[in-house]
Amino acid sequence: MIIRKKFKFEGAHIVRNCTTNRCKKSIHGHSYEVEVFFSSNKLDNGYMVLDFGLTKKHIKNIIDSFDHAYSLWSEESEEFKDFFKKNSERWIEMPVSPSAEAYSLLFLKFISHILKNTVLENAEGDVKVSSVRVHETQTGYAEAFLDDINIIELDLKKVKFSKQIINEWKEKEELKKILSSL
Repeated sequence: MIIRKKFKFEGAHIVRNCTTNRCKKSIHGHSYEVEVFFSSNKLDNGYMVLDFGLTKKHIKNIIDSFDHAYSLWSEESEEFKDFFKKNSERWIEMPVSPSAEAYSLLFLKFISHILKNTVLENAEGDVKVSSVRVHETQTGYAEAFLDDINIIELDLKKVKFSKQIINEWKEKEELKKILSSL
């Protein structure tokens, strides 16, 4: 059985090395929708795959980190990165160019790791993130499945969140502990 939880964020980026000049040469933004699909081999005591309340903590924190933030590829020039870090409180430096495909893989990996570190106490089954779908526009999305988790090298330890983003996390110390175990 599969359930879906939807999240939203407003974000900006440049997708370097893509084909379209507007995307690869200009800062632009999107109203993103992120759909997270969870699966399980059984239902818990409440006849649920996973209580959505468990997604409101760390999973929501990670996705909300991208809201009103600039996603910065770590391969940008130091001058460019320094400009954003000095002029914006909310930025995320990523080891991959911030495409919808990269976001879907990034969220899949983060959420899988968070789920593995979540104590499930209601007789849940083998709950997994089966896929993450990231809508960049109303007409297009990228979806990463569990089988795709290693399609690119994506070391989550290399994802850097600005100090402001970290300060806004709810239950910050617990999330920092989970992320330090990557």
